[in-house]
Amino acid sequence: MNKRIDLHMHSLFSDGELLPSELARRALKLNHEVIAITDHVDWSNVETIPAIQDAIDDINANWDITVVLGAEVTHAPCESIDGIAKRAKQLGAKIVVVHGETLNEPVTPGTNRAAVESKHVDILGHPGLITKEEAEIALENDIYLEISARKGHCLGNGHVANIAREVGNNLLVDTDTHAPSDLITFEKSYEVALGAGLSHDEAMKALVDNPRQLLKSKGIL
Repeated sequence: MNKRIDLHMHSLFSDGELLPSELARRALKLNHEVIAITDHVDWSNVETIPAIQDAIDDINANWDITVVLGAEVTHAPCESIDGIAKRAKQLGAKIVVVHGETLNEPVTPGTNRAAVESKHVDILGHPGLITKEEAEIALENDIYLEISARKGHCLGNGHVANIAREVGNNLLVDTDTHAPSDLITFEKSYEVALGAGLSHDEAMKALVDNPRQLLKSKGIL
């Protein structure tokens, strides 16, 4: 049975509903192998990233799940994205997501471009109507594009899948979990991938190969 890897989740240290431990416990019961807790940051709170490291260390030492410290740069000015992402990495974040130009929030135009041009970003979350040029820059900088299971953010999934197929980008399927009901099984995430227009092989690559490749590049797996 395939285990789930989800690299975009939130705890109550930003706008999620769960403590890191409960988030990890619920994920473990749904057969997750790895989760990344990527709480929202801008310059106001980026320095708090290490606050959950002790909890993560405790979870990793005692349960059969790997929790990764991350961050999601969210609604920051485009000019600040690279600097915030760099600082997040300096503070211990292993995975940095940027809150992309989703179709259901007023994200500043140019956010996708600023994210993919950064050398400190790993994932462009729910990038909406990402352009081919932006996708090409993401590919050059080894930034993964996200297929989102989250309501609203999923509206651009088909477009993202098509652009990624044309350009050759690495895709991930993440939930952007905020509440217990957002967590999904591997089987449901496979359905999300198929719903975005991915083939079976493309879906399995996005769910299994690509997240493992990203985590290995960070020395996590």
